Amino acid sequence: MAMTSFNISLSDTMKEYVESRVSQGDYGTPSDFVRSLIRRDKERRIAALEDELLEALDSGVIEVSQDELTGGNLVEILRARSA
Repeated sequence: MAMTSFNISLSDTMKEYVESRVSQGDYGTPSDFVRSLIRRDKERRIAALEDELLEALDSGVIEVSQDELTGGNLVEILRARSA
């Protein structure tokens, strides 16, 4: 996997917090800490999406036309239909 650089700005308090997590041995580097946060956020969002899709399925039949799928976002369509 190729790695690229991505600079972010943090307040002094946040920077100190990240550095303390690294110095405690929780993470090898500040980048490891940030990557971990991103992975957890991604997993949380996927889990929430799966829950929404299961709720939509449990709520009954939801029909989606080919035209809607062509121009739309399936998740948004299912959210609107299950509301």
